[in-house]
Amino acid sequence: MLIRLLVILFVFAKFHSYQGCTIKKNRVNLPCKEYNLNNPYRIKLSDQLGEISGVGFYPKDSSVFAISDESGSLYKIQLNKKMLTLRWKFDQTHDFEDVVLHDSTFYVLESNGNIQSLRFSAKGDTIFKRRSIFPAKNSKKNEFETLYYDEQSNGLIMICKDCEADKKSSVSAWNFNLESDTYTPSAFSINVLQIAKKTMQENLKFQPSAAAVNPVTKDVWILSSVNQLLIVTDITGNTKAVYTLTPSIFKQPEGITFTPWGDLLISNEATDKYETSTLLIFKPQKRG
Repeated sequence: MLIRLLVILFVFAKFHSYQGCTIKKNRVNLPCKEYNLNNPYRIKLSDQLGEISGVGFYPKDSSVFAISDESGSLYKIQLNKKMLTLRWKFDQTHDFEDVVLHDSTFYVLESNGNIQSLRFSAKGDTIFKRRSIFPAKNSKKNEFETLYYDEQSNGLIMICKDCEADKKSSVSAWNFNLESDTYTPSAFSINVLQIAKKTMQENLKFQPSAAAVNPVTKDVWILSSVNQLLIVTDITGNTKAVYTLTPSIFKQPEGITFTPWGDLLISNEATDKYETSTLLIFKPQKRG
């Protein structure tokens, strides 16, 4: 009788464990057509990039510039020189989320929406910087993690991760004009309900963690680490595709960029003391 009872309890526990797993992963699998996201070329990064939070490809020497959450440093990962990593310190106290290189200037996004502009001296050693402050009345209850250059407006686009003005059904974006040094709200909005419908997640709270423009297609690719999703939109925020990410490959994806020829690069933060941060590289799939 005791043995029979133990068997019943074991089967009951396994069933509920399976049910819990099913509920947690209750979403459809949406594979990517442009890239095989389950077969990356994986590069392990140094310990100083354990909290890598933003990346940008530098085509002149095939390197990757990166920032780390709270280090206040700009890093250069030299892919063609055995992953040699250079570092320049520019700040001490802020939380950094993304980086964009445009016209020899680095733009680094703080989580509260402030943007630091960095430029090297002619010798390439000294950094000159300027800090643009997000409008005071909007600074307390807004959080950003994405920054990318928009050719149409000659500005930088910041997509909200958590903004007070957003409703559950949409996520908005701000524009930072490079000429006037001004912020403009409501550059566009993303319909979250469309994403939720495709992923079969009714109460989806979409929280972008990085974004970049694919230079080949001109579409915007938006990464969400929390949601384990990769969203493709046009430049006005209209959703064109939704892809699900495999957690074992994308453990904490916080950075995304492209090469000029269309290779996709995504960076993962280190998840615990047994993991290292990684840079994943994906080649475009050939279309028949």
